[in-house]
Amino acid sequence: MEQLALSGRVGGSTARQAVWKPLAGVRCPHICGQGRQTFPAQRYRTQRVTPKAAAVEAPELSKMEIWGDDKRLQTQVLDVGEDTITIRSLDWDRDRFDIEFGLENGTTYNSYLIFGEKTALVDASHEKFEGLYLEALKKELEERGRKIDYIIVSHTEPDHSGLIPAVLDMYPDAVVAGSKVCLQFLEGLTHRPFTPQVVKGGSTIDLGEEHVLEFVMAPNLHWPDTMFSYDRASGIMFTCDAFGMHYCTEDPFDSHLKDIESHYRFYYDCLMRPNARSVLSALKRVKDLDYSVIATGHGPLLRYNVEEMVGMYQEWSAAVGKAAASVAVLYSNSYGYCDRISQTIARGITKAGVATEMVDILSIDTQEMVEIMGRNSGIVIMAPPADSSDAQRAISVVVSSVKPKKQKVIIAESYGGRDEPVDTLLASFVGVGVDPVMEPLRVKEEPDEALYQQMEEAGTDLAQALQKKQNIKEKLVSMPPDVAKAIARLSSGLYVVTAARGNARSAMIASWVAQASMEPLGLTIAVAKDRAIESLMQVGDRFVLNVLGEGNYGKLMKHFLQRFGAGADRFEGVEWFNSNCGSPVLREAVAYMECKVVERLETSDHWVTYCEVVDGSVSDTDTLTAVHRRQVGYYY
Repeated sequence: MEQLALSGRVGGSTARQAVWKPLAGVRCPHICGQGRQTFPAQRYRTQRVTPKAAAVEAPELSKMEIWGDDKRLQTQVLDVGEDTITIRSLDWDRDRFDIEFGLENGTTYNSYLIFGEKTALVDASHEKFEGLYLEALKKELEERGRKIDYIIVSHTEPDHSGLIPAVLDMYPDAVVAGSKVCLQFLEGLTHRPFTPQVVKGGSTIDLGEEHVLEFVMAPNLHWPDTMFSYDRASGIMFTCDAFGMHYCTEDPFDSHLKDIESHYRFYYDCLMRPNARSVLSALKRVKDLDYSVIATGHGPLLRYNVEEMVGMYQEWSAAVGKAAASVAVLYSNSYGYCDRISQTIARGITKAGVATEMVDILSIDTQEMVEIMGRNSGIVIMAPPADSSDAQRAISVVVSSVKPKKQKVIIAESYGGRDEPVDTLLASFVGVGVDPVMEPLRVKEEPDEALYQQMEEAGTDLAQALQKKQNIKEKLVSMPPDVAKAIARLSSGLYVVTAARGNARSAMIASWVAQASMEPLGLTIAVAKDRAIESLMQVGDRFVLNVLGEGNYGKLMKHFLQRFGAGADRFEGVEWFNSNCGSPVLREAVAYMECKVVERLETSDHWVTYCEVVDGSVSDTDTLTAVHRRQVGYYY
């Protein structure tokens, strides 16, 4: 295979070429065609060319290690830019991330080394990779006769900083640079002395040979201590979680956008969408930086589709910012399961079209808390540690500032061992006239899929309560009456969609179902964005489409159309059995089909899910499918 030349141009700067030189016997995974190919400059912001641009070799993989019973681990080292390499930790079989993420293609933890006159390590890796990662790190440094002078900590989440203590053991003289909050957290993580350097937005560290690192504060993406680092020499911006995805492949770059786009969106929806306000702020801060590569903390680095993928963040976050209502989610960072549960509740809120503002009450000042209370119509309070004076002060401000008739409140436990009792919190709000949307959300044991499902549904319930009147008004004015009556003439069948993941199960009545292809056999289902089951119908997920029979569907339809509380068992009182994929098959259904989600098309209020039918059966050959007819098109 010939070398692949990549060239581009940004503004009036000289372009920079990066050349892949495949190693003997090693597949160069991101080249999809044969022979020489030059990518047009508009496909990416470009590789800016300097005389020092080095040839980039196809990535080598380390030996395989098995973690636990059957989880495959490897590392991959390759050049990614001028004097810059990545050590990617490939977690091939990780199928969940903080349990609320269902992963289809594993994940990676990306770490970087920058070689100026001094050497900087940007982020580390997960503790499970200790042997593989430290071996690769030591090898790359020793081959160059180097030591680590700086450790740049983008944020302190354990999957990126878990091995920093081990790195400090090897290079105890390294200066550790991070935001003020980051270094405070890191002291509790390392349990050893180190030389800190607090950096702020606009601060720089000069590594020599033109490698000047410029720092951009990006709090809440998705931790309070997050920052970006931009290398002026290479044009690489290191963003940790932002612009990442959980997607593990040998290809280190975004070579095939179609393959990764759904994973990129799912990651955004789970982690970044609840922080859309912070995303927009971060994008403003980096808009004048001339970056050509985004070095992410998870998944492929962005090189070929930088403009498109940054544009997606801008578009998605701007849409959230236009929401008519907003909810402040008050949590205590790094306390118990507070971070994970609060993010899950926030996802439930944002999927229903309401914006969120994530607020760490352990680091908020009084005046800012008052302002936050004034601009949000809903409040979520995660039980803080009872022994925290900062948390108690913040809660007092919230209670004294709440507007009982205008703001809706929900309270949830954090399962941190020292939670402020939720009944005490509830009494405080009831005492000032607040009528909570629901009973406090209690966590009696370590959270699992069902608990996270309950929390997401609670968030959706809150969002729906905030905009119920607005939604009805929008429906009534969205189309002329004659058009609404005409659309109602579109008849359809009646079905129950069921899905499961672990011990989480959900179901919904569906009528917007249609066959979409013959080979492979495929169909589409329209799923409203605020449906609880939507989270179980991501690309790669499997579900069951149960067909209701004519004249015999009233009981099932009435059951599944009722409003279920957050976390309620939708199958209580219904007879069912497990399909091959684990999703329930209703015994009263006249037929069922087991389906796999292949693609999702987004509309303003629904996801149009295209799926392949992989199995199915008819239990009643004599009964026809129930037909659904509407009076007007405003409603289902």
